[in-house]
Order: sequence, then C-alpha cells, then structure tokens
Amino acid sequence: MIQKNDETQNEILRVALSLFVQKGYLNTSLFDIAQAAKLSQTQEIYLYFSNKQELATEVYNVILDNLSISIDEIRRRNKKAAEQLHSLVDLLFKLTDEAPDTLRFIFEVNVNEFLPLNSKRYLQTPAVNKMLKMIQLGINNGEIKSLAPMLLYTYFFGIINTTLQMILNGTLEKRSELYQSQAWLAAWNTIVKK
Repeated sequence: MIQKNDETQNEILRVALSLFVQKGYLNTSLFDIAQAAKLSQTQEIYLYFSNKQELATEVYNVILDNLSISIDEIRRRNKKAAEQLHSLVDLLFKLTDEAPDTLRFIFEVNVNEFLPLNSKRYLQTPAVNKMLKMIQLGINNGEIKSLAPMLLYTYFFGIINTTLQMILNGTLEKRSELYQSQAWLAAWNTIVKK
C-alpha cells in the first residue's frame, strides 16, 4: 500500500514499514533501513527524509492517505451504508492477506513515539472521518441505530479490527476469508437498526 514516485524513496518507505512493524520504531535505526533497502550508505536516506521521525511520519501518512482514497472509491461505488461498510470490510480483509504490514503498522506501531504533537492521531484522520460519514449515512437512511456515530464506529470496527489483529498475530490460524463473513455479521448486527 506504499506508493510514491521515486523508486529508491519507495523502497526506503517499504523497508521502513516492514522494520517498524518487526522491530518497533524505537528499535529500528536508519542504518537498519539503509541496509535492508540495499543502499550503499545511510546518508542516502537523507536525500529523501531529514530524519527517522520524518520517515516514520511519511509511512503513516502514506498508509492513511491510501486508505482514505480507497474509502472515497468505496463511497462512490456504493449508495447504501451497508454496502459501503461491507466493501470496506472486504478491503481490510484483503489487506490482511496482501499487505499485512500495512495493517500491522496501524494496529501495532506506537505512533506516539514519532508523530509530532500537533499531528492527527488515527481517530482524527480523514480516513476515519469518512468511515464515520458512512455510519452517519446509515443513521440518516434508517439502516443503522440512532446513536452517536463514534460509539457505533467503536462497536462495528472493534469487532472487525480485533478479528483482523487475531488473524495477523496468528491467534486465528486459518486464512482470513474464513472469518470475514462471520466478522461482518457480528459487526453489522451490533449497529443495524432492527
């Protein structure tokens, strides 16, 4: 899910993502990143990023920007909240198989170790705001219970995200598609208006 323009910058971001997930932000050095990216020297990273904090912040921003773009596409293709949320769940389960480090970064890496104080945390990002709009659409159309959207977000994505984390950490040992429909039904039943 990391996509930038320059091939070397792309590789630095991809490798940093992987190492931050494996070792944590604090335990990953620029030397580790340079070595894994097969750069001849650590100084090459400075052509793209002024420091490790900026690099980690860029990984975070790229992931959330890409997620936000995907959510925009989902919202354009689907008119009902149930369809939008179902498509988003499909995307998240697909990422679990195809780009697991992307989700591990969101779920596991402590962003407080590198994000500047004035940066938006996950629940304040445009991606989450768009998820809340999906829920609000469902409330407005009578599909979803009339409760605070953030509370409904917590109910719904609490189930989805916990299931994804259990798949990623091996607690659920089979492929993600075996749990996708069950997680969807459990999550949807917590918010659907009956």
